[in-house]
Parts: sequence; C-alpha cells; structure tokens
Amino acid sequence: MFETLVIIVVVLAVAIAAVLILAATKPDTFRVQRAATINAPADKVFPLIADFHEWRKWSPWEDRDPELKRTYNGAERGKGAIYAWEGNRNVGSGRMEILEANFPSLVKIQLDFLKPFEAHNIAEFTMLPQGNATNLNWVMHGPAPFMSKVMQVFMNMDKMIGKDFETGLARIKSVSEK
Repeated sequence: MFETLVIIVVVLAVAIAAVLILAATKPDTFRVQRAATINAPADKVFPLIADFHEWRKWSPWEDRDPELKRTYNGAERGKGAIYAWEGNRNVGSGRMEILEANFPSLVKIQLDFLKPFEAHNIAEFTMLPQGNATNLNWVMHGPAPFMSKVMQVFMNMDKMIGKDFETGLARIKSVSEK
C-alpha cells in the first residue's frame, strides 16, 4: 500500500514538473492576429470599431450572455471612449478604453480583463483602403505571465481567440457591406 502511494506521488510530481518546465519555455508575450477584406470603404468600417455602442452589431462576445451588463463612459466615441462589461462565465468582466482613433485607419484599445482571469492587453484594428474595399486587420497582444503560460500548455490561444476574431470580422463584413 505504501509503495503504491509513493509511486502515485512520484508520478504526480513528475507530471507537475513537466507542465511547469513546458510552461517556462513559452514566450513572455502573445499575439493573435486575423485579417479580412471588407467590400466597403474604410470610412464605413471605422465607425463600427471606434464607437463601442456599435460593437453590439458585430462583436463575437455580445450574444454569449443575454443578461450582459454594459456601461459606457468617457467620450461618446473615439479616443477616451470607455466600455465596461460584466457577464456570465462565457464573457466574464472587463473594461476597454480607446487609446487612439485615427480616422479612418487605426483604432487602438487598452483591453483589461478582470474575470475569469486578470489580463491587460492591447487590441489594434488597422484599416487599409484598397479602392472601394478595406483590408481590416485585428490584433491582440500582451504579456504572458506564468499562469498564462501554464494554460498555454493545455490550450492554443491563437486557435481559441482566433476563432472569435474570425467571427467578429465576418460580422463586420456583413454589417459594412449592406
């Protein structure tokens, strides 16, 4: 009985050590990026991103909690606009603030997640006009603290968040091309 217990403890210790070693090899930062071509001019795409009130039309997270509590502060839109949310376990809670809004090419956002895990990242939307179309690029990047690295041992952040970005870009495309 004692030998079995020792074997179990040793196996668990080795497994935990392996996870911690793998986590330590992960990069100190992360970056998720997706792009889409929108068949609409940038001046039609830009307001959907630079005005947090418009995010309800396209954000992939807006429909995951019908009881989502939203608050808007600061500027009405553009630099200084603030959006905070509190929701169920699917959306958590957090806050976004537009740091830069250079019409019609860039919206840079400070993105602070509070629940279920605290994280502080930057989201950037760049719009490059191509005739009557717009190449829209959505990037999120930030630090990867050690607990984030441990999570990355078990899940692929790019695939997990990238799917949501792809959904959001498809929705922006749909709304913009009407």
